[in-house]
Amino acid sequence: MTEDTTSARPRVDMWFDPMDPWSWIVSRWLLEVEQVRDVEVGFHVMSVSVLNAGRDVPEQYRDDPEAFLARMQAAWGPVRVATAAAALKGEEVLRDLYSAMGVRIHERGEKDYAVVIKEALDEVGLPSDLAAAAGSDEYDGRLKESHERGMRPVGNDVGSPIVHIGGGAFFGPVISRIPRGEVAGRIFDSLLGLSSFPHFWELKRSRTEEPEFT
Repeated sequence: MTEDTTSARPRVDMWFDPMDPWSWIVSRWLLEVEQVRDVEVGFHVMSVSVLNAGRDVPEQYRDDPEAFLARMQAAWGPVRVATAAAALKGEEVLRDLYSAMGVRIHERGEKDYAVVIKEALDEVGLPSDLAAAAGSDEYDGRLKESHERGMRPVGNDVGSPIVHIGGGAFFGPVISRIPRGEVAGRIFDSLLGLSSFPHFWELKRSRTEEPEFT
């Protein structure tokens, strides 16, 4: 599913990995935008493990690269389960499943991802046997196809999240707090305006704080 650029109603498609905190903030922002703007938001899976394969260890992990590798290995479980759920029920199920996983991972700080997966599946009413996908590569081809569909318009030298909007596609926005209400809408308006200009590429400044989910 991609953006409908022929409709007066903007279509926003976001690619997420359940483990990525920056994606979580953007996803909550987009749900706020739905409340104040006439937009339709769709969610799709991407993988930080696929994204970081073959890349240098990020600066924050330089002193402990094994921790980074362990995190990338752990990240396979939730996104594989999300992919399996989408294969069974369609991508529409990702909105609620992602929310159920993300609240536990990011807002509650839960680290036992097997428990996160089990509880999230139960909350959304999905079959418990989908949890087995966490340790299987059965859906990896489908996951990589979705990942590449999100990355293709933005290139491979960026990170997550990925947002397709108004016929454009971007890495980001990278925001460390969740905009609420009309503030969320105004930020969306700005991004929609930039997306309408096909020659816009990058706007950036150094980040000085970590994500906060409240």
